[in-house]
Amino acid sequence: MAGLLQRVKSKMAIFAHRKARGMLDGEYGSVFRGRSLDFDDLRAYVPGDEVRDIDWKASARHGSPLIRRYVAVRRQTVLLVTDTGRNMAAEALSGEVKKDIAVLALGVLGYLAHRHGDLVGLVYGDTAVTRSLPAKGGEAHLERLLGHVDSHTNLKAAPSRIQDQLEYTARNVKGRHLLFVVADEIAADAATGQLLRRLRAQHEILWLTIRDAGLAPPPGAERTPGADTNSHAAADSYSVADSALLAWQPAMSAEVNAAYMTAMEERDAARRAMLQGAGITEGEVAGSADVITGLFALLERHRRAG
Repeated sequence: MAGLLQRVKSKMAIFAHRKARGMLDGEYGSVFRGRSLDFDDLRAYVPGDEVRDIDWKASARHGSPLIRRYVAVRRQTVLLVTDTGRNMAAEALSGEVKKDIAVLALGVLGYLAHRHGDLVGLVYGDTAVTRSLPAKGGEAHLERLLGHVDSHTNLKAAPSRIQDQLEYTARNVKGRHLLFVVADEIAADAATGQLLRRLRAQHEILWLTIRDAGLAPPPGAERTPGADTNSHAAADSYSVADSALLAWQPAMSAEVNAAYMTAMEERDAARRAMLQGAGITEGEVAGSADVITGLFALLERHRRAG
């Protein structure tokens, strides 16, 4: 069976052609690459690069813009922070398991960091335990990190609470890092907001939210008894938090669905305001098909905000 990192690379190739992958790579580099006076090499300009780095003489000879790259003063440490509780073993809005989307997103960002010579570590867990793996370089190390996320996220895990992993990071991680947090739709509260402001004072933070499954099946997707339980045609669903039955028929009521949508919009607005108030850039994805474009938009938004 192909390794997780190889699957990440394959999906990057499927969802983004060469130019788009170059733009994503350039966006990461323009935001986080170290700088010194030691010239490294030239490469083609991609949107997101600093105009001041264009070598105009070399560009004139070459016929297209070229960027001067420099040897980094230091390698950056990227810390992947994610929830591996049973909530992440539930369905996302796309119908995929949220864990699979999280592994892809963590793999893409981790692979970009690896390509730029940065070190990558991991903090993960649930309400029962939080674990960490030290930051190192290399594809084998990144494969190991993704394997831990994949193997520990299942329906038998303890409930999710990303705040536990954030508190662990605040207590135990010294120095300044780039934190890439992947979680589902958390609710805002004063304690979490204070914790995020504390973390942001020390670290740069990128936050990716994986959207939860909808209350009811999409219009036209009738649920039928005996259908595949992994599809939207399944008879009913249940909550991974407490195994409570989530019968779909009441959710088809216009009044119930409208109330649910209002509650979700209010929760989303509160979360976005909490993250914005802490100075944290957030992106959202509904499924694996959104990960490449979602990360590009997230990096671009972070660069513009900074």
